[in-house]
Amino acid sequence: MIMPLSAQTRTIVTACIPALEAHGLAITQDMYRRLLSNENIRDLFNISHQKNGDQPRALAFAILAYARHIDDPTALKDMIERIAEKHVGLNILPEHYPHVGKALLEAIAHVLGDQATPDIMEAWKEAYGFLADVLINREQQIYHAHAAEKGGWTGWRSFRIAHRHEETADTVSFTLSPADGQPVMRHRPGQYLSFRLNIPGAGTERRNYSISSAPAEDHYRITIKRQAGGVASCWFHDHVQVGNMLDVSAPAGDFTLPPTEDRPVVFLSAGSGITPVMSMLDTLAAQEARPPIHVIHGTQTPQTEIFARRIRELAKAGTITADLFYSQTGHLPPRMEGITAHTGRLTSSELGNHASHDAEFYVCGPTGFLITMIQALRERNIPRERIHYEMFGSASDPFLVTQA
Repeated sequence: MIMPLSAQTRTIVTACIPALEAHGLAITQDMYRRLLSNENIRDLFNISHQKNGDQPRALAFAILAYARHIDDPTALKDMIERIAEKHVGLNILPEHYPHVGKALLEAIAHVLGDQATPDIMEAWKEAYGFLADVLINREQQIYHAHAAEKGGWTGWRSFRIAHRHEETADTVSFTLSPADGQPVMRHRPGQYLSFRLNIPGAGTERRNYSISSAPAEDHYRITIKRQAGGVASCWFHDHVQVGNMLDVSAPAGDFTLPPTEDRPVVFLSAGSGITPVMSMLDTLAAQEARPPIHVIHGTQTPQTEIFARRIRELAKAGTITADLFYSQTGHLPPRMEGITAHTGRLTSSELGNHASHDAEFYVCGPTGFLITMIQALRERNIPRERIHYEMFGSASDPFLVTQA
C-alpha cells in the first residue's frame, strides 16, 4: 500500500516551486552527473539525451510539474503513465530507484546550499519515495501483463534481423523475428520497442524505436531515420544487416489506438513521426468497419517522404485522405485522388483548414512540432481526451508545457 504524503511535506514542496523554477535544471544536471558516474546504472540511460540536454530538461520539468500539482497528482497521470511505459521498455527495476533518489537529494543539497534545510531535505525524501512507489507499482503491473500475454516476455529477448528495406536515402526499415522461433506478443498500434545495443566505440546504449508495422504474432518492423551524429541511428544504417542479432524488450508505450473508434481520425505527423502512425493506418486498413481517416503529414521534399508508396496505395483505395506538406521544395508530386500536396510547413493556422473539429487526433513528430500542434488543437477547443500524442526522446507532457 502506498502511503499518502504528509500535509507538511506537501506544504514544503509547494514552497520550493520558486527555487525549482530558478534552479531545477542545475539540480537535474548535477543529479545526472552523479548517476552517470555510477557504473551500476549508467547503462540504463540514453547517453545522447544527456549530451543534448534533453533528459535533464525533461526531468527538471517533471519535478517542477510534480511540485505544482503535489496537492492533486491526478493531473500528472498521463505523464506518470508515459514514464512508467518508458521505464518498462528500458527494464528499469525497483532496485534502481534508491540510486536515483540518493543522487537527486545530493543534487538538491549541493545546488541549493544553505537553502536546503533539514526540513526541506526530509520533505523531498518523502516526496521522491512516494513518486517512486507509484511508478514501481505501475511498472510491476505492466511487467506482469507482458509476462501473461501470449508471446509476451520480460527482460531482454534475442531477435534476428529478417529483412532490411531502404525507405528513403536516410531512412531504413528493419523487420525483426524472434531468435527462439516462438510467437511474439501482438503490440498495440503506436507502441515502440526498446533495444539494448552494444556499439563498438560507444559501449552499451539503449534506444526506443516505434513499431511501424501492423500487429503480428511472428515479427515486428521498426523504421529508423539517420540522425546527424546519432550514435545508434548511424550504427543501424551503417552496420546492421540481415542475420544480425539484437536484444529487445517487449512493446511499450501509451500512444495507441483504442479498441473501437466511432469518431473520424486525424493523424498529424512530421518527419519520422509517421512511423507509429503507419502501424495505426495499416491496422485500420485491415478492418472492414473503420471511421473516416485523414492524414496530415509534413516532410522536406517528396524524396524524404517515408512510406510515400503506402500512403498513396491507401489513398487510391479510398481508405484515407491526406494533406501532405513539403517544406523545402517548389516541385510537388503528381496530383492523385485523395491526396492534396502543399508547399511550406504545416502551421497552426493551416491546421484549421484541413482537420475535422469532431475527430480524434493522433500527433507525432519533433518536440517543437508536437507542442505547436497540441497548442493549435487546444485553441480550437478540442477536448484533451481526444488529443493523443507520442513524444520521441525523454518522457514529458506537452499539455503541461503549454500550460506553463
